[in-house]
Amino acid sequence: MVVCIHSLGLHGIEGYPVEVECDLSGGLPAFDLVGLPDAAVKEAKERVRSAVRNAGFRFPLSRITVNLSPADRRKEGTVYDLPILLGVLCASGELELPLNDCAFLGELALDGSVRRIRGMLPMALEAAAQGLHALFVPEENAGEAAYAQGITIYPVRHVAQLVRHLTGEAPIAPYTGTDPIPSDAAPLPDFADVKGQELAKRALEIAAAGGHHILMVGPPGSGKSMLAKRLPSILPEMTRAEALETTKVWSVQGLTDAAHPLVTRRPFRSPHHTVSAAALTGGGSNPRPGEISLSHNGVLFLDELPEFRRDTLEVLRQPLEDGIVQISRVAGTMRYPAQFQLVCAMNPCKCGWYGHPSGRCTCSSQSISRYLGRLSGPLLDRIDLQVEVPALDFAELSRTAPAESSADIRARVCRARAKQVARGVDANAHLDPRQLRAFCGLDAAGEALMKTAYENLALSARSYDRILRVARTIADLDDSDAILPQHLAEAIQFRTTDALKQV
Repeated sequence: MVVCIHSLGLHGIEGYPVEVECDLSGGLPAFDLVGLPDAAVKEAKERVRSAVRNAGFRFPLSRITVNLSPADRRKEGTVYDLPILLGVLCASGELELPLNDCAFLGELALDGSVRRIRGMLPMALEAAAQGLHALFVPEENAGEAAYAQGITIYPVRHVAQLVRHLTGEAPIAPYTGTDPIPSDAAPLPDFADVKGQELAKRALEIAAAGGHHILMVGPPGSGKSMLAKRLPSILPEMTRAEALETTKVWSVQGLTDAAHPLVTRRPFRSPHHTVSAAALTGGGSNPRPGEISLSHNGVLFLDELPEFRRDTLEVLRQPLEDGIVQISRVAGTMRYPAQFQLVCAMNPCKCGWYGHPSGRCTCSSQSISRYLGRLSGPLLDRIDLQVEVPALDFAELSRTAPAESSADIRARVCRARAKQVARGVDANAHLDPRQLRAFCGLDAAGEALMKTAYENLALSARSYDRILRVARTIADLDDSDAILPQHLAEAIQFRTTDALKQV
């Protein structure tokens, strides 16, 4: 007898339907798994065998063949343990075949307990899209699966509990979530803790208001990392769509749990400078998301930028332009979202003190050029705002008056973002050429100023567009419908720094 159990699989961060077909036939006892299973799927045979016996059922002494369809797509992970077990029980007559509108997901322990799996949210969303009415998942994954609307989620702790439900002996209560978007009460670092550095704070406010990339250059201890870590505190709250998009990426990487089933705060990722290009973009034989995609809808902070390997930094170019990472391997091509804000920090030279009033810098001009030369012009051209963060003097450090709080800055940022959403774009950094022409027009004075900057600073066409986008954001913060010369001048001011003029 051949039985078919509905399940799901993962391709990148998207789910797809999988049919688990189980057939029992005569011959010597055997257990074969086909349908391009990886090592973890093949090991399901032993987990299923032990779980069936320890749950109080008889394991059939027959030739068992399990096919995972579509058979031409590679299957990975432990997600198929539970549907394989049900297929074996149904094919052997131990259990009636479940309703056709149900799907099953879960890893099995040897005692029959059902353990959590990765990638639950994208698979639950696909189950709902396929029109299924019920999804049986590990209890620890139920909160995450419940964000897929239009499908009933049943949390399963043990195989025996699931069997009692399917036979009608003891129905499992459907999962009922409480808050659709839970809030995290842990406070974020506040800009009120940062003394001085008003220019850098202004640049970060502009970056937050328009979704722009930013580079901070300054000596050690000037507050670059402290400022970067406070950027999430002034960014707008995530929408439901953004939260689901980000959670899909985190879920595939196993970064969600029962206590935090949904990513509700904009991610802040800060990989060490020894990170490889594959870890940054994603990769592997069956490619998984990297740090770029884990920063989707959030912030990617690269501290000590010139210390990163050159090839690692260069892989940022395409995602910064397209908001997508495409990884091609023999197993297939994956596309991961990468709509992030890049925040970089660096010293002006190897020793870190170039340009400091104390004259502590011991680097030669050749050493400084070599250090800054680790950054390519095309990469810097993609960074909208470049700001110097000088060392603080004693008067600024000893000031006791509190600085402006993140809440006050965030209020201005949200007002500016609201104006951008009203134009039909989520952030000015993502204005396309048509929108750029429609919303970033300059008057005669602005055109003259832009012409002077373009010629004197040897700007590229990309730089020209990015300056207009930043100027549009500054005008939004100023509640101005038109880009005025002062808005354009401030945007140009943030385009280059003295420390980077040697690049």
